[in-house]
Amino acid sequence: MPGRASLRLRLALWLLLPMSVFVAICGYLNWRNAAEVADYVQDHDLLSSAKVLSDRLIWEDEDVKASVPPSALSLFVSPERDRVFLSVTGANGEVLAGSADFPLPAVRKPVGIDRAQWYDTRFAGVPLRAVVTTRAMYEAGGARDITIAVGKTEGSRDHMLRTLWWPSMEYLLVALALSIALAVAALTLELRPIVRLSQQLAQRDPLHLDLVVDPGALHSELRPVADTINRFVAQLKAHSEAQRRFIADAAHQLRTPLAMQASQIEFARYTRQHRGEWDTRRADMDAMWQEMQTSNRRLVDVTNKLLLLAQAEHGDAHTRLEPVDLAAVALRCVEQLAALADRRGIDLGLESEAAPGEAVVQAQPALLDALATNLLDNALRYTQEGGRVTVGVRKVEGVVELTVEDNGPGIPAEARERVFERFYRVSQDTEGTGLGLAIVREIARAFDANVDLAANPREARGLLVTVRFPSAAAA
Repeated sequence: MPGRASLRLRLALWLLLPMSVFVAICGYLNWRNAAEVADYVQDHDLLSSAKVLSDRLIWEDEDVKASVPPSALSLFVSPERDRVFLSVTGANGEVLAGSADFPLPAVRKPVGIDRAQWYDTRFAGVPLRAVVTTRAMYEAGGARDITIAVGKTEGSRDHMLRTLWWPSMEYLLVALALSIALAVAALTLELRPIVRLSQQLAQRDPLHLDLVVDPGALHSELRPVADTINRFVAQLKAHSEAQRRFIADAAHQLRTPLAMQASQIEFARYTRQHRGEWDTRRADMDAMWQEMQTSNRRLVDVTNKLLLLAQAEHGDAHTRLEPVDLAAVALRCVEQLAALADRRGIDLGLESEAAPGEAVVQAQPALLDALATNLLDNALRYTQEGGRVTVGVRKVEGVVELTVEDNGPGIPAEARERVFERFYRVSQDTEGTGLGLAIVREIARAFDANVDLAANPREARGLLVTVRFPSAAAA
């Protein structure tokens, strides 16, 4: 996908668009006003010439005579050399002066005290603006109407229109160009903090996450961006540190069983080279194979837990969720670990207070099984022989709760938050990886659930683990 154009250019274009529309509207309004002025001046000159001609009408030998004085045409003198046409006709259509075939309007609609009518026409192959007016000539036998028409080409009118309109249009265009230039210059200056920020980020070593952007050096609109960058870098730093701790802890946990297996393999090779001493070393070999099996089981357990933790932390864990019956998951986990509870003489029970189909949550079935299995496995692992472990499922006010309670040694209040850290173990006497509760919390977060640890209220000692899921059951 091609990158976007320059921000400076885009902002300039956004400024240019409304200003161009504004200039176009102002230019049109100025042109219309200039056209009205030019039309008024032209029509006034035409009417003035017609009046001069009207004043030159006289009676002579019982007939009306018309003469065209120079003053009637002097109004039209201009550098544009306009052509002027005249027509003076009597009541019977006889031509008293001017052109005989001068076009008159088909419909006469005189207005004003001058009984004048302006119109556009063509004559002698050129467009004209013309005026026609009528004067009554009185005599003893009555009155006679004389029609006077004057037409002129529009060169001077167009010249006046350009003279009136173009200077203001030039000012508008110059103002538009200056505005765009100033806007680009202002954007260049005001965007310098962003450019410096970009350079600062580009020059940072990606392996050092000690970057802090100073919001005070940015505009108020850009300070949220700086705050977001600082929070993001802080999260990356925390995640990077947690990842380094995790790798170090994982390496430490894997190093012990691997070292034990290496020494046991070396011992097996030594025994094979000294077969004569086999009978005396048989007991040592049996113990070695047992220790190797234990070490291998621990190595497999740690590896599986690490893979499960990585799966719970992956972004896909928050997606592809589906409705899952939590009560059925709890029952399945109890059935799977019943043999372990029986070997240790632990009373394992299930208390489900949710109606069928009521304890439904949005989750991934495999990860939800892992969550319940880890909780129950932890409880069975740390509860003494002959103890009691109870799994509960209930729905309370739109929340589905999964609880695991025991009467084991419990967890001190000051350590209840630390047990969610990877590889942290309260007691070193019990075999485990220290990843169980870390996996539980990560899976719970993926399903928008939360995990709480508390003392078992129904026993003198022990632990109560509660996981609260948003209910997905139909209302």
